[in-house]
Amino acid sequence: MTERTARTVANVVLLSAGVAAAYVVLTTPPLRRFAVRATRVWLGATVPVYLLKEIRRAWVESARYA
Repeated sequence: MTERTARTVANVVLLSAGVAAAYVVLTTPPLRRFAVRATRVWLGATVPVYLLKEIRRAWVESARYA
C-alpha cells in the first residue's frame, strides 16, 4: 500500500467516524443539548477574547505610524 492510498483510507475512516458521531449526537436529545450548550460556551468565550486581541493589536499598530 502506498502512502497516498494509506492517507486516503485514513481520511475515509475518519470521515465515516465523524459522520457517525454527528448522527448519534443529533439523534440523542441529551447529547444534542450538551453539544448546543458546549458550542454556546465555546463561542461565548473565544469570540470576545479574539475581538479584544484584535482591538489591542490594532491599537498598537496604529501607534507605530503616528
